[in-house]
Amino acid sequence: MFRKGAKQVGFWQVNADTLATSRFVVSPLAETVACLRMLHDAEAGDPAGQAWLGEHRPAYRARLAGDPLTALLVAAMLRPAWTADFITPPPAGDGDADFACQLDTVRRTSPAAVLADLTQALGGPVPDALNRDDLPHRAASVLDWVWQQTVLPYWRRRRRILEADVVARTAQLSQHGWVAALGDMTPGMRWLGDGRLQINAHDSPPRDISGAQLFFVPVTPRQGWVSWDEPHRYAVNYPCSGALIQDAQRATPPATLSALLGPGRAAVLAQLSTPMSTTQLVALTGQGLGSVGRHLKILLAAGLVRRRRAGRSVLYYRTDAGQTLIAAQRSGLARRRS
Repeated sequence: MFRKGAKQVGFWQVNADTLATSRFVVSPLAETVACLRMLHDAEAGDPAGQAWLGEHRPAYRARLAGDPLTALLVAAMLRPAWTADFITPPPAGDGDADFACQLDTVRRTSPAAVLADLTQALGGPVPDALNRDDLPHRAASVLDWVWQQTVLPYWRRRRRILEADVVARTAQLSQHGWVAALGDMTPGMRWLGDGRLQINAHDSPPRDISGAQLFFVPVTPRQGWVSWDEPHRYAVNYPCSGALIQDAQRATPPATLSALLGPGRAAVLAQLSTPMSTTQLVALTGQGLGSVGRHLKILLAAGLVRRRRAGRSVLYYRTDAGQTLIAAQRSGLARRRS
């Protein structure tokens, strides 16, 4: 669901220049904020997320139990259906800045701005214990902990999933326009035409962002929110394709298949449970474009994959023989484990 700004925004009014310069970007900070929300709410939308919570939430709870003041701050920052503005800055233009650079933006927030933010989130005065000047540093510290302990160890794979989502959205945009690219981004969001981008279903006055920078930022947890630095930058943070996440989770090839085909070729075949382009395969496997192309050529010649054109893209998918090979390898592995 969309969280931050849900009570304030119905739709954004954009002009042609804003749309022409809008970008899909990957943000380590956005991923970290989404994971902090998961840890705080103890909610996950899929089995992999539940396993991740089981692994990391005990340490998160211990971290806050040992620092009650920070625990109070986190509870104020992450209200139901609301995330404090100062920890969700939109990308600064380069979009893919490293985490330390993005975190420094949070750390440099003025204490007065943080208190104003929390007052809005709480709908009233903040607790007396939070009337202090070190709140930006405390917030940055807990975000850094979440990044180092719960995101960074998985970042290489998560980034591939995020990049694959960007590839898919960009392809939708080039082939079918904004209606297709934004249609399934998040519930309640859609392109209305006439320069209107609906953010949620609230009947609120439009926010005119014409001339500003607009970013679309995927995250792997099932979280979504909007953020802005008026009047210059706005961002829609959205949950990336669940199918991509599930495919990536299932796509580690059995060791026997890697021995049979080679690890790189096996990884490509394992990813193709749904049709994918070469660019998506590059993003998800981490292999170079030339390597993926060579693997696909051999898999095509062996009859394990086929290809078909979809608009301007060429999509690859497993044949029945490819499906049988994957299933046989996984079945053999399961029998040996039992």
